[in-house]
Amino acid sequence: MQLNHEFKGFPTGHVPVALSDVGALGWQVLRGDLPLPLAVLKQSALAHNLAWMRDFCAQRGLDIAPHGKTTMSPELYARQIAAGAWGISFATVYQAALGARHGVGRLIIANQVLQAADLDGLASLLRTYPRLQAFFLVDSLAQVDAIEAWHRSHGDGVVFTVLLEHGIAGKRTGCRTREQALALARRVKASPALRLAGIECYEGSLASCRHEEDRAGVAALMARLQETAADCEREDLFECDEVLLTAGGSAIFDLVAEHLQAHLQRPFRRVLRSGCYLTHDRLQYRRHMLCVGERLKLTETLRPALEVWSVVQSCPEPGLALLSMGKRDVSYDLDLPVPVWRAEGGRDGPGTVHAVPGHWTITALNDQHAYLKYDPTSLPAQQPQVGQLVGSGISHPCTTFDKWRWMPVVDDDYRVVDAVSIHF
Repeated sequence: MQLNHEFKGFPTGHVPVALSDVGALGWQVLRGDLPLPLAVLKQSALAHNLAWMRDFCAQRGLDIAPHGKTTMSPELYARQIAAGAWGISFATVYQAALGARHGVGRLIIANQVLQAADLDGLASLLRTYPRLQAFFLVDSLAQVDAIEAWHRSHGDGVVFTVLLEHGIAGKRTGCRTREQALALARRVKASPALRLAGIECYEGSLASCRHEEDRAGVAALMARLQETAADCEREDLFECDEVLLTAGGSAIFDLVAEHLQAHLQRPFRRVLRSGCYLTHDRLQYRRHMLCVGERLKLTETLRPALEVWSVVQSCPEPGLALLSMGKRDVSYDLDLPVPVWRAEGGRDGPGTVHAVPGHWTITALNDQHAYLKYDPTSLPAQQPQVGQLVGSGISHPCTTFDKWRWMPVVDDDYRVVDAVSIHF
């Protein structure tokens, strides 16, 4: 893949560069070698988070198939697989195709697949990559009917491997009762188009950071998963060598790890699907990880790896500065970004990075501007200045990644050492 002037964050007028060559160019973000705003990934935090989650899973006998929809970055998938990921999860056939094209050998589409175009696409992937293991979710007889109608019209013999989804009343998809789940499993066993390989659920909507409430909710959901798995084994409804039991968003995955169990005679594999652990953040998932740390009595968890750098472009009145980033550049669906670092940039050499004063806060975003409020009575050295660089932490990595087509990977001095592509 080549980067050029059509990619936001790439220097206009620079010759095209292969993504794999970016790290050798000697670029330095704080020296002004790349235009701002710019989203960057910190190499040290990525490495720490990969090792942390690898060890978390290994200590509990779990596997992980992290959600690839978080980043949509093949280079980051490769890092996760190299760190021991069993596979990669996705939300759509389009996303899964990106993974398959870039060497992901096992994938979970943690969503219902039923449209003819998507079934066409998944069947094409399975023919193109004969060794690919692909799973998707079923939660209704109507979905099975739609898949079988597609199967009859095509007659090419493809059989899809599926996971039965348990859901939560009032929340997302999934069977609401044990009886509904068992009836669906029997229907799948009778279908010429499907084979049942496991049970799935998503507990993320239960997360509240109220420990006992979260623990009880996850335990109840996992108990339903265990009961259905036992029902399916008793009736010989699984058609696989190894049953998959999978759950796990990025908020209360420690409770999933505690309760994701089964009492089965046949082999089974327990798979988490947490995705945001890789880059973490400074707000939404930081709050949840503080709760995880409290429950597990940990002194260190994950580190924020994703930052968006911008420049102070105007200080039009006391107490207000405008930054050169906005809704086109950074997530805002859950929280506004938070200013973390400041530096004096320029061609004379990058300045030292310092923490921003505590009274700096981002209060609003426009498409291309961030409103930075500060105490106008503070010392001049504590006030933002036109031309100053500001590095902001983000909340919810998914909706920052989708605003970029590439990101440089930087060392702790903001020298560019690598780059990743993004394919939303």
